[in-house]
Amino acid sequence: MNAPRPRPAVMKVTDAAAARVQELIARSSTPVAGVRVGVKNGGCAGMSYTMDLAETVERGDEVVDVNGLKVLIDPKAVLFLLGTTMDFTVDKMSAKFVFKNPNETSACGCGESVTIVPAKAEHAPH
Repeated sequence: MNAPRPRPAVMKVTDAAAARVQELIARSSTPVAGVRVGVKNGGCAGMSYTMDLAETVERGDEVVDVNGLKVLIDPKAVLFLLGTTMDFTVDKMSAKFVFKNPNETSACGCGESVTIVPAKAEHAPH
């Protein structure tokens, strides 16, 4: 009997993003299981990314392990985030998390919201 083929992670996380999240977790005054990433309706382009420190892994969360850091993805957001890379960038004027998402079709001028189409189901994790 063949072992099931490992499925690819929903998201990739750069070393810079993982390091910044680890810094945030280290500063937390409560226990943290990981960082929860998702999307929500809102903004002028229709959707925006969400990130929060999570105290627990919820049932149904997709878990991406990056060198011990757990990135928890809300099951409702998986098809919107499939293939996304989360990065952390620093320049002269800002430091921020950036999502490079192949499912984005447009973004607003201020950069706070995006239009995202769900990935096709045949590419979704099982």
